[in-house]
Amino acid sequence: MPLKEKTIERIYWTIGEVAVQLGVNTSLLRYWEKEFGMLRPKRTSKGDRLYTKDDIAKVRDIQHLLKERGFTIQGAKEQLRAGTRPEDRLQEAVKRLSDVRTRLVDLRRELAGGADEVPAALASMTA
Repeated sequence: MPLKEKTIERIYWTIGEVAVQLGVNTSLLRYWEKEFGMLRPKRTSKGDRLYTKDDIAKVRDIQHLLKERGFTIQGAKEQLRAGTRPEDRLQEAVKRLSDVRTRLVDLRRELAGGADEVPAALASMTA
Protein backbone atom coordinates (compact mmCIF):
# COMPACT_ATOMS: atom_id res chain seq x y z
CA MET A 1 0.00 0.00 0.00
CA PRO A 2 1.64 3.27 -1.11
CA LEU A 3 2.09 6.03 1.38
CA LYS A 4 0.05 9.16 0.89
CA GLU A 5 2.06 12.31 0.63
CA LYS A 6 1.05 14.95 3.10
CA THR A 7 0.37 18.28 1.52
CA ILE A 8 1.40 21.09 3.76
CA GLU A 9 -1.11 23.88 3.64
CA ARG A 10 0.04 27.36 4.34
CA ILE A 11 -1.38 29.03 7.45
CA TYR A 12 -0.03 32.59 7.34
CA TRP A 13 0.78 35.19 4.68
CA THR A 14 2.70 38.43 5.19
CA ILE A 15 1.13 41.82 4.54
CA GLY A 16 3.26 42.19 1.40
CA GLU A 17 2.06 38.87 -0.01
CA VAL A 18 -1.58 39.76 0.70
CA ALA A 19 -1.13 43.19 -0.89
CA VAL A 20 0.28 41.65 -4.07
CA GLN A 21 -2.46 39.01 -4.11
CA LEU A 22 -5.19 41.67 -3.92
CA GLY A 23 -3.46 44.33 -6.01
CA VAL A 24 -3.38 46.98 -3.27
CA ASN A 25 -0.70 48.80 -1.28
CA THR A 26 0.37 47.60 2.15
CA SER A 27 -0.52 51.04 3.51
CA LEU A 28 -4.12 50.51 2.38
CA LEU A 29 -4.26 47.20 4.26
CA ARG A 30 -2.94 48.92 7.40
CA TYR A 31 -5.55 51.67 6.97
CA TRP A 32 -8.37 49.15 6.58
CA GLU A 33 -7.12 47.38 9.69
CA LYS A 34 -7.53 50.64 11.62
CA GLU A 35 -10.95 51.39 10.17
CA PHE A 36 -12.48 47.91 10.37
CA GLY A 37 -12.22 46.46 13.86
CA MET A 38 -13.08 42.98 12.58
CA LEU A 39 -9.76 42.83 10.72
CA ARG A 40 -7.07 41.83 13.23
CA PRO A 41 -4.20 39.88 11.69
CA LYS A 42 -1.85 38.05 14.02
CA ARG A 43 1.44 39.78 14.84
CA THR A 44 4.91 38.36 15.25
CA SER A 45 7.13 39.37 18.18
CA LYS A 46 8.63 42.03 15.86
CA GLY A 47 5.16 43.38 15.06
CA ASP A 48 4.91 42.03 11.51
CA ARG A 49 1.36 41.23 10.42
CA LEU A 50 0.47 37.66 9.53
CA TYR A 51 -2.81 37.07 7.69
CA THR A 52 -4.81 33.83 7.79
CA LYS A 53 -7.26 32.66 5.13
CA ASP A 54 -10.09 34.16 7.19
CA ASP A 55 -8.29 37.50 7.40
CA ILE A 56 -7.77 37.50 3.64
CA ALA A 57 -11.46 36.68 3.09
CA LYS A 58 -12.40 39.66 5.27
CA VAL A 59 -10.06 41.92 3.31
CA ARG A 60 -11.59 40.65 0.05
CA ASP A 61 -15.08 41.47 1.38
CA ILE A 62 -13.94 44.96 2.36
CA GLN A 63 -12.30 45.47 -1.02
CA HIS A 64 -15.42 44.26 -2.83
CA LEU A 65 -17.68 46.63 -0.93
CA LEU A 66 -15.41 49.65 -1.29
CA LYS A 67 -13.98 49.23 -4.79
CA GLU A 68 -16.56 47.26 -6.73
CA ARG A 69 -19.83 48.18 -5.03
CA GLY A 70 -18.85 51.79 -4.33
CA PHE A 71 -19.66 51.86 -0.62
CA THR A 72 -18.18 54.48 1.68
CA ILE A 73 -16.12 53.32 4.66
CA GLN A 74 -19.13 53.86 6.95
CA GLY A 75 -21.47 52.06 4.56
CA ALA A 76 -19.10 49.10 4.27
CA LYS A 77 -18.83 48.91 8.07
CA GLU A 78 -22.62 48.78 8.38
CA GLN A 79 -22.88 46.19 5.62
CA LEU A 80 -20.29 43.99 7.30
CA ARG A 81 -21.98 44.40 10.69
CA ALA A 82 -25.17 43.04 9.13
CA GLY A 83 -23.25 39.79 8.89
CA THR A 84 -24.05 38.65 5.37
CA ARG A 85 -21.48 38.38 2.65
CA PRO A 86 -22.16 39.94 -0.77
CA GLU A 87 -22.19 36.50 -2.42
CA ASP A 88 -24.83 35.27 0.03
CA ARG A 89 -27.07 38.25 -0.70
CA LEU A 90 -26.66 37.72 -4.43
CA GLN A 91 -27.66 34.06 -4.17
CA GLU A 92 -30.69 35.02 -2.07
CA ALA A 93 -31.76 37.64 -4.64
CA VAL A 94 -31.38 35.16 -7.50
CA LYS A 95 -33.53 32.63 -5.64
CA ARG A 96 -36.26 35.21 -4.97
CA LEU A 97 -36.25 36.30 -8.63
CA SER A 98 -36.48 32.68 -9.71
CA ASP A 99 -39.52 32.18 -7.45
CA VAL A 100 -41.19 35.29 -8.88
CA ARG A 101 -40.52 34.07 -12.41
CA THR A 102 -42.08 30.69 -11.62
CA ARG A 103 -45.19 32.37 -10.23
CA LEU A 104 -45.47 34.61 -13.31
CA VAL A 105 -45.07 31.68 -15.71
CA ASP A 106 -47.80 29.78 -13.85
CA LEU A 107 -50.06 32.82 -13.99
CA ARG A 108 -49.45 33.21 -17.71
CA ARG A 109 -50.36 29.56 -18.29
CA GLU A 110 -53.61 29.99 -16.40
CA LEU A 111 -54.47 33.13 -18.35
CA ALA A 112 -53.60 31.50 -21.67
CA GLY A 113 -55.91 28.59 -20.78
CA GLY A 114 -58.88 30.85 -21.54
CA ALA A 115 -60.39 30.64 -18.08
CA ASP A 116 -63.20 33.17 -17.59
CA GLU A 117 -62.67 33.22 -13.84
CA VAL A 118 -59.87 35.00 -12.06
CA PRO A 119 -56.99 32.51 -11.86
CA ALA A 120 -56.28 31.14 -8.40
CA ALA A 121 -52.71 32.50 -8.43
CA LEU A 122 -53.96 36.02 -9.22
CA ALA A 123 -56.70 35.80 -6.58
CA SER A 124 -54.18 34.80 -3.92
CA MET A 125 -51.89 37.73 -4.85
CA THR A 126 -54.67 40.30 -4.53
CA ALA A 127 -56.08 38.91 -1.29
